[in-house]
Amino acid sequence: MNITVYCSSRSNLDERFVEAADALGGWIGRNGHTLIYGGSNAGTMHTLAQAAHDTGAHITGVVPRCFAHRADSLVDTLVPTADLAERKARMIGLADLFVVLPGGIGTIDEWISTLTHLVVEGDVSKRIIVVNIDGVFNHMIAQIAATAASPFARGGTPVDGHCIVVESVEEMINQLKNNTL
Repeated sequence: MNITVYCSSRSNLDERFVEAADALGGWIGRNGHTLIYGGSNAGTMHTLAQAAHDTGAHITGVVPRCFAHRADSLVDTLVPTADLAERKARMIGLADLFVVLPGGIGTIDEWISTLTHLVVEGDVSKRIIVVNIDGVFNHMIAQIAATAASPFARGGTPVDGHCIVVESVEEMINQLKNNTL
């Protein structure tokens, strides 16, 4: 299974966020899955890739030209893209499942772009597991739910229909097991 992960390229983050990336990368490798990620050699992106690499995963890094100098040497398959928009489209197209680890604006952009794609395309076969450690995404989750319930949405609840929100590494692993069988 191809698992696309969105996460931070920032270094020096709290250990609980690093541990989540490490646990996810290790789980992907130990279970014979392919990691697809932004391909950066920094932050939880690199932690994720290192753990996946150490446990035997195939690693695909999707890197826009503007970040080519930050491409991780752990990548088995490098997918260069012209820009961030093409990067998101390629990562969405390659994935069977998505995981959103704590991250910043870029991570949120990737998550929302993926959710929008799944909703617009009516793709109910793919899920997004949102790892909401210490409530980092509480406001975003509430905003998505409020928008889905508003007159601006065409019905349905994308958080419930496409996103599975978990609060811990243990819940993340349980959801990965449930969604990769």
